[in-house]
Formats: sequence, structure tokens, C-alpha cells
Amino acid sequence: MLTSIRSLAAATILAGCALASAPAFAQEATDPPADIVITGNVALTTDYRFRGVSLSGGDPAVQGGITATHSSGFYVGAWSSSISGGPVYGNQELDLFAGVGGKLAEGVNFDLGLLYYAYPSGHTGHADYFEPYASISTTVGPATAKFGVAYAWDQKSLGDDDNLYLFTNIDFAIPETPLTINTHLGYTDGVLGPDILAGGTDKSDFDWSIGATAKVFGPLSLSVAYIGAGGAKVDSLTDDTVVATLTASF
Repeated sequence: MLTSIRSLAAATILAGCALASAPAFAQEATDPPADIVITGNVALTTDYRFRGVSLSGGDPAVQGGITATHSSGFYVGAWSSSISGGPVYGNQELDLFAGVGGKLAEGVNFDLGLLYYAYPSGHTGHADYFEPYASISTTVGPATAKFGVAYAWDQKSLGDDDNLYLFTNIDFAIPETPLTINTHLGYTDGVLGPDILAGGTDKSDFDWSIGATAKVFGPLSLSVAYIGAGGAKVDSLTDDTVVATLTASF
């Protein structure tokens, strides 16, 4: 997320956090499972909203990512999006991440990792920062629920302050249809709250979204979501909006 937007107004959605792909390596039926599987996607979205805040100035954005996952559960990857970040953040966000995921208990999975937000085209001040994250998820019938936390400790790009983000995602696949209903609720406590980014002083705020994703054809999927956030409403920054995203996964 952009501190250029922070400075303009004072954080990665449909989701964030956030982000489905299929294996890139074709295998014969008799082949053993690959130790490493590569997945990825490219997308075009009408607005890059991260935790309720637009990082593309309300304009469309081009996005894409790739992840390599080992059979042990360890993974590394990168994801990028075009942004509207001014001289501090430039026109690109590049997220580098590594983590491990697996089964915590029967029907319950975990994910632990570290994200590094980089802004390679920014040329003024400090922009990059780290954010570790953790989540647990479970599936019951057609419904999947995820509960997570992300914490960015005090860093120069955050004005030597910190930020805590709690979130839950609940998705419901409608049986015998290509549709999945997606819901998200997030809570921010820190310098990356929607009200702070919009020029206010309240560090505690919520963001939310509700929408649907449908498989269109082959690797293509289309999602539409209504996204909102608490705090001050600023056009093309923190105002409620509808976002559509076309994604090709591989």
C-alpha cells in the first residue's frame, strides 16, 4: 500500500490479502507428483483496492503473479500491480513473499509467511516495508472460511509506526453452478487505516466487500465485488465502489 497515498491523504483487495490458479506442469497419469508446482495468474481490474483503499487512483490496473510451491508446503512467489503512487511509490507495486502452509488438524489448514512490499519505480523517500502474516482456514461443504492477521512493525516507510490488520473471508460455492459468493471483513489498527489515508485521525477502521466469482471459460474467471471502508470518504481513494476483475490462471 502506498504511503504516497498516505501523505496525499495523511493499505492488497479483492483481496488483499487476498488472491486461484492451476498447475503449470502437465504430467502423465503414471508420473509421480512433482516436488515443485508452479502456479500463476494475470488479471485486469477496474480499480486496485487494497483493504478498501484504491492504490490505482480509481483507475484500472494490470496485475499478475507467480508462485512456486514445494511438496513440503514451503512456497515463494511474487505479485505485481500497476499503481498511481506519485514520486514516492511510482507506478508499480511488487510484492515478494515466502511462507509455509499445511494441515493443522483434520479439515483445518494454516498459512504462515512474510511479505515484502517494494516500489521499484519510486524515487523519493522511503517506501518499502515488511509485513508478516498468518491465517487458518477450514471448509465445510461448499463453504470455506479463512481467519487471518498481518502485522507491519514500525518502519521508516510507516513513519516509525506500526499497523495491525485482522480479517476474515467467507466464500460459498453455489452447487451445480460456476458461481462462488465471496465476502470479506477487515479491521485495521494503525497508520494504514482507511481514515488515516483519507486525511483523518482515526487509526481504527473496518473495510468490507461482498461479491461473486464465476468461471468464464477455461482458465478465465470474472469477479465483481462491492467494496467499502470506514472513515472519511474520498473519491477514487476510500469511497465505496464496484470493482470487476478478469483473471487468467495457469
